[in-house]
Amino acid sequence: MRETEGEPTALSAERTPSLDLVFDLLSNRRRRYALYVLYEQPDGVATVEELTDDIVSFERQYSGAESETGIDDRKQRIRTELQHVHLPKLEDAGMLEHDQRSETVRYWTQPSLEEWLEHAQHKEQL
Repeated sequence: MRETEGEPTALSAERTPSLDLVFDLLSNRRRRYALYVLYEQPDGVATVEELTDDIVSFERQYSGAESETGIDDRKQRIRTELQHVHLPKLEDAGMLEHDQRSETVRYWTQPSLEEWLEHAQHKEQL
């Protein structure tokens, strides 16, 4: 679970998502990886570039993705997929806010999602 210093953050989603929605959001490996990164941030904020780099790293380490060969193309594909598929889906579900102008993403604390996110992360050994 994410540890924060000082006051707990008041940034949380207002409604509890359905179990179907939680599992749908966690069903995609890259979306899970992005959520792992955001969940571990003390303030719940990361840049799209940080998310992209961490997803590339996770895939190389845990999914057997290719090494440095073609890494720039892979990063561009992941970044595009994040911006056009995964971040909008998470934003529509009320899990985060994506500021396209500053290319930052702010995760909104959601205990129902986090329970399953922690379990998935443990099973994937990330």
